[in-house]
Parts: sequence; structure tokens; C-alpha cells
Amino acid sequence: MCAGCGDILHMMESRCKSCNHVMTIEEVEDWMYQQLENTTHLLHGVIHANGFGHLLRVNGREGGSRVLSGHYIMNFWDRLCRMLGVRKISVMDVSKKHGLELRLLHAITKGHPWYGDWGYEFGAGSFALTRVDYRMAVEDLSCLPLSIFLSQGRKPRTHLQDLISFYQSISERELVNVRDLFCFLMSLIHDAQKGSLRSDIPPCKKHKTCESRALCSWTMNDISRVEEAMFKVLRAVSGSTWVSWRALRGAVCKVGSPELLDYCLKELKGKQASQGMVVNARCISDSGVMEYRLEPGNAPLNTSSALNSILVTQYPCNERLLQDLRYLYECMLCPETMVSHMPSTKRDLAVSAASTLRDCKQFVKNFHPENIFPASGSKEIQLFCEVELTEQSEEYIPNPPPELLVLPPDATIADLKLEAMKAFQEVYLMFRRFQAEELMGYSCVDESTQVKLLLGSAESVRIRGKFIGENCLSRYRMERGTERWIVDCICGAMDDDGERMLACDVCGVWQHTRCSSIPDSEAVPTNFYCLRCRCNGQVIRTSDKCKDEVVNAVRGAAAAAAGGYGKSMTNTGVS
Repeated sequence: MCAGCGDILHMMESRCKSCNHVMTIEEVEDWMYQQLENTTHLLHGVIHANGFGHLLRVNGREGGSRVLSGHYIMNFWDRLCRMLGVRKISVMDVSKKHGLELRLLHAITKGHPWYGDWGYEFGAGSFALTRVDYRMAVEDLSCLPLSIFLSQGRKPRTHLQDLISFYQSISERELVNVRDLFCFLMSLIHDAQKGSLRSDIPPCKKHKTCESRALCSWTMNDISRVEEAMFKVLRAVSGSTWVSWRALRGAVCKVGSPELLDYCLKELKGKQASQGMVVNARCISDSGVMEYRLEPGNAPLNTSSALNSILVTQYPCNERLLQDLRYLYECMLCPETMVSHMPSTKRDLAVSAASTLRDCKQFVKNFHPENIFPASGSKEIQLFCEVELTEQSEEYIPNPPPELLVLPPDATIADLKLEAMKAFQEVYLMFRRFQAEELMGYSCVDESTQVKLLLGSAESVRIRGKFIGENCLSRYRMERGTERWIVDCICGAMDDDGERMLACDVCGVWQHTRCSSIPDSEAVPTNFYCLRCRCNGQVIRTSDKCKDEVVNAVRGAAAAAAGGYGKSMTNTGVS
């Protein structure tokens, strides 16, 4: 877009045809960075010439899309990547839905992030977290039994316990752990949003068979005793007053176990009481609370047996389901808010697991380029070629990933080197002056030797080469940027993982603010000295010395101690 008039320009055009303005390199770069920071794109991805790419943004209906959902957009992106022959795509998962972090919800319900539905797997975790840490956190948090939340002793019941019991009572299958509860709730929300549970259609019916788990735990006498107690409470209520699920359960709490009470409440609607009265039940859509009362009428023909009754259940509305989801998320999944709700026996484990899942944001999908080889009947020679530089500058230059070379059947070593030079020169700007010199492992072989005879069935080769003349590498940004810096945090991180960091004023080594006991909610201090510099030096009070004196004193002590970091950096900042 032209910086002068705002007209659209082609990427290869530097002069605007409307206002004759000539775009400078700085203006083009500013426009490109603005596109990267634009949050309104429905789909924003970057695919490099070497086949590696990054998925930057997916905005479904909650992100502004009026028609396409996130699943449709991701399906399109996945097909596009396959058509372009992409090697690997990375994504930083910070997506949210209903105001909740999806990487936490999906890790609990499916064992992988939302992007995992398209094959994205754990790539790297912040704070040196590994794939094993991620899998253990998923299992630890999702397998927490719901019984630990329902064990209350003599304490009054909480809203969390009421919610768990309510959803256990309306579920056809037993909800045992945290994963079961959130899977059931997410399925209700999904069905409600599809319109299958609208209030204008009859409530669904769930048929109970004699294979119910109730027979394994309670006898018919146990069930009848609890039901009679509930009938007695409902008869004591005057007129047409409704009795809430919580009040009715509390009134008969001493008659049976909590599990038996929940089962009987679940089966209570339609039961025949004495004097021609039948139990009716309803669900308040605003609050999701079940209520009961006795009404004149006859019980259905198939309600003679408690285990063969038909339970008519009306689920809460979508708004109520979302409200319950947020509340359960705060109580069971959010590390900051679960502390006051989590039982002390599992609190540390749950908080640690939830924090680990939230700190794992980087996921990747490998499109398996090794599968692109044609059938064995092809006569062409296909090799993955890696390069190694003979002369390294002061800046560390990482070797690029291998490139696929396609050679004719009679290609020679000279042809192989030439194709390797062309491949890397076309893909990487910094390799535009690269010259292949040696086929590693075959340095003494004549260049007229045919590749097929020399390498046989090998699928990869390595070529050593160098840059001719000035390579100008410092002019181009590497993956880590042009700055020279060191990361060595006490958590084990040795590279930038996207979390907030700050540098020591003495040694210049970068560390996480969280690992340095600086919460994310607090500002970065003006002066910061890492633990190693403080241990190698002496405690210095800054009240009577200026910053330069403090830095020089600590730097001198750190330099005198063994095991220092080497060359120091005095600049400080936050990534």
C-alpha cells in the first residue's frame, strides 16, 4: 500500500502510479510489519521458500468471521500446505474460546491442543518444559477424581459440589474424573449451539435399562427407602411450591449415601407417590437448577420398576452452560483461581500440572517430506542435500535444513555440486555467493564419477563449501536476530522461548523474570543482578553508591571468581 496516497501497489513495484510516490525500503518494511501485527485476518500464515512456515493467526466466528468457523479455516490451511509441499509448520497456541484458553481445555478433554485435530504436536515448552512434562501434566490434571471435590465432611456444600453433582445426575454415563466432566459439558455446549437442544423442541428422553450400575451398589430396598423419604418431603410442602434439587437432597441427606441420593434424584421424575400423586420435575433455564413437586396424575406404564423408568431431562440453556463452564474452569483448571477450590491433598499437583499445560504453547506439524520420493520405478536420482560452511564468521551461522535435489540418471559429482549451489542460492539470500567445494566423505573422487555408481541407494549427501567474497551475513536477520546475547536461566532454558526475560546488569545473561522471583504483574526493576553474580560477588547496598559503582564492584568480583560466563554484556532490557 502506497505511503503517500494509500493506493494498492504490487510487491514488485516501487513507484505509485497514482501519486508518483517512490516507496523506500523502510516504508515497505513498515508495511510488512503492520501486516504481521494485524489481528483482523481470518487466516494469517507464512511459508518460507525452504518449505518451513508459521501459522500466525486463525480467526473464526469469535474472532470476527461472519460465516467461516475456525475448523473450516484450519481445513483450508491444511489443504493449502499439502498442495504447496510444506515441510513443517509451527504455531504459537494462544487461542481462546468463550474467554478460556483452549490449550488447557483441549488438553484435558482430548489430550492435545485444538490444533492437534490437524496433526500438530508438542514442539517446545517455555521454561525448558519437555514433551514428557506435557504428557504427565495432561494425565495428572485430567485424571483427578471428582470424588475429592465432593468429600466435604461436616462442612456445608459449595456451589462447585452442587454443579458436579448436577451434571453427574443428568449424564447417561458415569462422570468419574475431571476429563469426564469437561467432556460432557463441552458436548452439551456443542449440541446447544447447533440448535439440537432449543427450548422450543421436546426434551430428549434417556432410556434406562436393567443394566444400570445401581444394581452393583444398592438393593431395591435402598432405593425405595430413599424415594419414600423424598416423597415425604414433597408432601410436606404446601400447594404447588417447587422444591429445588439442593433442598430436597439436603432434607434426605442422612437416609443414604451421596451417590445413592444423586441416583434417586436423577430417576425421581414420573415416580408414583401415594394418593394418586406423581413427581414432576423441571429445569430452570436461567440457573440450571432442577426442581421437583407432587402433582395429581398417574405414573407411566413402564415406571413400575425403578430401573426401567424413563427419565425426561431438560438441559440448561446455552448461556447457563457457558457460565458453568467458566466457573468449573476457574475452580479446576486455572492455576491462579483453583487454589481456593482444590482440596489440599491434590492442590500442589493440580496447580503444577495446570501451569505446565499453560506454559506449553509451541506446537508443530511435520508433513513428512521423506514421503515425497516417487515410486521405486523412477529413473531420476533424488537426494536430500545438506551443506556445511568451511569458514565461520564471528556470528554463529546455523546450517540450513536439507534441500531435495533431482538429478538425471547419468549425473556426475560435478552436476551434483552445481545443483546444490543452485538450490541453496535460490532459497536463501545469504547463500547467493555460496560455492560447493567438496562432497563430504568422497574428497578424493573425480568429479566426472557418476552419482549413481558412487552413492548407490543413499538418500542424502553432505557438501562442504564457502562464500566467495564478502558474504554480508550481518546485513540479514538470522532466526535469533542480529543481536548477540546469551540465555541461561535457572529453569534450564538456553534460548528465547517467548516468555518475558531480563538481562543481568553485570554478565548480560538473560533469564526469565518469573524464575527470578519477579511476577509478570510487576514492572522490571531498574537494576538486576543474577543469582550467580550475587553469589560470586558480595552483597552491596545501593543506597550510598551510584549504579556504575555497584556494577563495577560486582563485575570485578564476578570476573575474579571461577566459572564465569565469559564476555559480558552491559545492556539490559526485556524481550
